[in-house]
Parts: sequence; C-alpha cells; structure tokens
Amino acid sequence: MSRTFKVAVVGATGAVGEVMLAILAERGFPASEVIALASERSAGGEVSYGGDDLVVRDLATFDPAGVDIALFSAGGATSLEHAPRFAAAGAVVIDNSSAFRRDDDVPLVVSEVNPEAIAHRPRGIIANPNCSTMQMLVALAPIHRRYGIERINVCTYQSVSGAGRAALEELGRQTGALLNFQGPDPQRFPVQIAFNLIPQIDEFMDNGYTREEMKLVWETRKILGDDGIQVNPTAVRVPVFYGHSEAVHIETRDKVTAAEARALLEAAPGVEVVDERVAGGWPTPVTHASGKDAVFVGRIREDLSHPRGLDMWIVSDNIRKGAALNAVQIAELVAAESAG
Repeated sequence: MSRTFKVAVVGATGAVGEVMLAILAERGFPASEVIALASERSAGGEVSYGGDDLVVRDLATFDPAGVDIALFSAGGATSLEHAPRFAAAGAVVIDNSSAFRRDDDVPLVVSEVNPEAIAHRPRGIIANPNCSTMQMLVALAPIHRRYGIERINVCTYQSVSGAGRAALEELGRQTGALLNFQGPDPQRFPVQIAFNLIPQIDEFMDNGYTREEMKLVWETRKILGDDGIQVNPTAVRVPVFYGHSEAVHIETRDKVTAAEARALLEAAPGVEVVDERVAGGWPTPVTHASGKDAVFVGRIREDLSHPRGLDMWIVSDNIRKGAALNAVQIAELVAAESAG
C-alpha cells in the first residue's frame, strides 16, 4: 500500500484512545502523521505512539483540514459536536460512541461481519458498535449465515473498564479499602462494585430494560441486516478490570449440532475456540481475553430445553477488540478502499 494517511485520534488520553494509538503502531498502519486530540484540560500533555511521544492538542481549536481518517473515542456529546466538522473537512470519521449507531445513513460495522457496509457512508461517518454487541456478533454471524438465528438470550458480565478510567480506579480503591476493613465509598457506581455484581448498566428505558441492553437488540439487527432476530438481554457489571463475558443461548432456524458450530467457529475470522471439557478448558476474561485481539468462545453445547437451541460462552477484551481494534480495522478497510 503506497498511499499514506493523516490520522487524528480524538480522545487520545482516554483508555480506548491510548489503545487505539498502540494498535495503530503495532499493526503498522500507513500513517503519514498521527495527531492526538483531547479536551482543553488534557491539551499539552503527551501520549505514546509506537516509540514516540505525541503532544496532545486541543480538539475544540483544532482545524481538521487535511485529516484523512479520524478515530473518535471521546463520548457521544463530543462526537455529535465534532464528528460532522471533521467529516465536512473531508475526513472519514470512525466513531466509537453511540451517537450515530442507529442512524440509517451511518453504517454500523464489525470488521469480520459486515466490512462491505463501509462503502455506503453518505455523511462520512462510520460507527463502531457497542463492545458487547461486537464480541457477540463476531461469534454468532457465521452461525446466523449458515443456519439462521431466530432468537438470542444473552446475559453479559461486563468489566468496569467499560465505564471508563474512573470506574477502574474505583474498583481498585474499593478492593484495597475493603481488604483493610474500610468502607467502599461508592462514587462512580450507585453501590459497591468490589466483590459485588450490579444488574444495571446505563439508564433504564420505559420497557424496563436498560439502554445498554437495548443496544444489543438494536445493533444486532442492524449489523446482521435482519429485523426478525429476537434478542432478550440482561447486562451486569462485574468486578473485573478488563474483558467482557457473555452467556449466550441461541435458537436457530435450522438445527445445528455443537460439533457443527464448533467447526464453523474454528474457521471464523477473529474467533479462537477454547472448548475442552476439562478444568480450565474454557476462556475467561483474565486468562484469555485481556490484552488479546481475538473473541474467545467456549462451553459450546446443545440446549437441553430447545430442539434447535445452542449455548456458548463468549469472552473478549472490551477495550481492545470491543473498541480500539475494530476502529483500526475499519480504518484499514478505508485505507484499502482508497488504495484500490
């Protein structure tokens, strides 16, 4: 690939932005220049990119003229304000927030599932899905395309890193405090997160589901292009630093055996099957997913309660594959499109 690209990373000082910079360097993205952008309070600091330190610039005053690709991971409000400004200046914006995911004229892309969707981006914006949706669909898309999926029951067990740096710090602080017989002092979460589970992520909707749960419904249908798929989600925050886990139960249109599903998943891009019926023969967020690119799938078995049911356990690093890596993979697709 001979062409190079001027790349901006918006939210460069955040947990996802830092990993975006690391992955751009690791994968040798053909960047002529990488610009780190953040809010005014972070401007002037430095972030790492490969072996270099980049000075963070103020997003509000930055002129996006000449930027080819902009990776946004700074929250929905920031994306709504600045992503159209970058797109109007000619950049392809890859946005990690929920700001544009449900818009019909913005493609919602998982690189291994629907890469062809990037071609239709009339507003110059491509949306990154929610991390929980992303890892689930990397595993389920091959099964849906071969056998058809009618219904998905999913319970997510989501790490605190999905709630940002303050949540990571709160889990660490509370764990230390409780081990020293001190109170937990919840601030980022409504109740203690250390040694606890919280069955609410994001705000409640009128139907009793949370917005995080409804993202699994909306985004699954859009990415797979099938509004007939029924999704029944429960999202739970767990005291894990990095890596989301999901207990997924699907009902397929055509019968699929566990062996057939396992073979299909072993051949699927972005999937690593860890499925042995022995102690430790299954993936966990700590032992497998954290810091890794793959979506790990285990506990593949046929549902005892449904003739066309299949159960599995899906684990992935929510910051890496669930956000930063997919954004960079989309940028690579855009770069390849331009080169072609």
